[in-house]
Amino acid sequence: MGSGLTLSYAELERRSDALAQRLYDFGLRFGDHIAILMENRIEYPIAVWAAQRSGLVMTPINWHLAADEAAYVIHNCGARIVIVSDQQLDLIDKLKAATPQVEHWLIAGTAGSPHQAMEGQGEFGKVRYEALEGMPMCYSSGTSGRPKGIALQLERVPFGDSTSAEHMLTQYMGFNAETIYLSPAPLYHTAPFVWTKVVVRNGGTVIVMEKFDAEQCLALIARYRPNLAQFVPTMFIRMLKLPNEIRAKYDVSSLKRAVHAAAPCPVETKEKMIAWWGPVLFEFYAGSEGGWVQIESDEWLQHRGSVGKTSKVHILDDNFNEVSRNTVGVIYFEPDFKFEYLGDSKKTAETFSPQGWMTLGDMGYVDEQGYLFLSDRKSHMIISGGVNIYPQETENILITHPAIFDVAVIGVPNEDFGEEVKAVVELEPGLSPSDELRRDLIEYCRARIAHFKCPRSVDFVEHLPRLPNGKLLKRELRAKYWPAH
Repeated sequence: MGSGLTLSYAELERRSDALAQRLYDFGLRFGDHIAILMENRIEYPIAVWAAQRSGLVMTPINWHLAADEAAYVIHNCGARIVIVSDQQLDLIDKLKAATPQVEHWLIAGTAGSPHQAMEGQGEFGKVRYEALEGMPMCYSSGTSGRPKGIALQLERVPFGDSTSAEHMLTQYMGFNAETIYLSPAPLYHTAPFVWTKVVVRNGGTVIVMEKFDAEQCLALIARYRPNLAQFVPTMFIRMLKLPNEIRAKYDVSSLKRAVHAAAPCPVETKEKMIAWWGPVLFEFYAGSEGGWVQIESDEWLQHRGSVGKTSKVHILDDNFNEVSRNTVGVIYFEPDFKFEYLGDSKKTAETFSPQGWMTLGDMGYVDEQGYLFLSDRKSHMIISGGVNIYPQETENILITHPAIFDVAVIGVPNEDFGEEVKAVVELEPGLSPSDELRRDLIEYCRARIAHFKCPRSVDFVEHLPRLPNGKLLKRELRAKYWPAH
């Protein structure tokens, strides 16, 4: 697993420059749009830096999407050129009819494709394109509906001038030429997409996993000695479930920071990771739309479960009034920059409060000391008999059960209470569903948190619909239980 291919700075310079020249010859100019639809592979950074150095806007697309979902993103972002890997060729014919604005489909990989190759005709060193900074326009994961394009303002600045967001990230993380960064997540997600680019911008080394595997991740840390890596909590859970003798085989002491984000991390999971790796975990809560709060391990151990503190966060009720400390409400940030959801002014407006503050749609509270704690997505909240229940808390308990490989907690119809709590469980390999196990899981949860938060029923599934960045597609699960909605 893993190609072992490498790309030097000199080769990246040559190949991205040649591709940028080719895109210019196709008629693309400053501010025009391309889309990238491919797995984690060696051509990915070449496509990214070709756009970045020639003033283009690039949208990475989740290659796990169905054809109509991918077509929606391509059409919505207005891509004139789509770069597709040779592993996704079957998609092109399905995409063409829905994306008439696409002028060229360029293929990364196999030369035998009937479509044009991504590389091979650009001429290195004879620059006709304008050397201006481009930028990504990423889409939300679409966990609660259609993915939304997060459009920032593209400024005409010379290539080589880092953007304010890149500069801020460099300051937070201390990126430099000594940085060795392990990225185990798909590059079509915002954080790994941006972070790999900024590490390269600062002269560091990037190790990209083609696909996350718990033991291989540990093996790569032991072999290449990265000092920085970025994870989602699901990856921690997978590594912690490895047998002790497997975990003990690999030296992970090179890591100075193990960054995690994208979803709340169960307290017990994070405690175990710190006990294993040391106080190197660094958590941040933010979004492509803005917001930033962070916490280091030592500080977290004094405020377990928090994502940090900042003066720029506000907790509001449904009437946009600030709530008291330790009261759950919708989390809003004082915005750092302007953005809009592409082609959706209504959704953009709904993201802001009357005070001008911005929300990512999450709920949480701030304690007496000003530390922020996440509860769950507002759209995931279960209302049972008028009581608000946040599924993340229940999931964090159940995932620690030794029989559970993965779990989602959702609200399902209840004639008396409106909704009731259900757990949908993916078992560890080799285990089989049973009524006895259902009862055991419910009792396991009831022994640890209030009974009204615990599942009244448990369903077993072969696989949960989880994106590679760890986010659950709860709307897909809910649709099975709420067919009329």
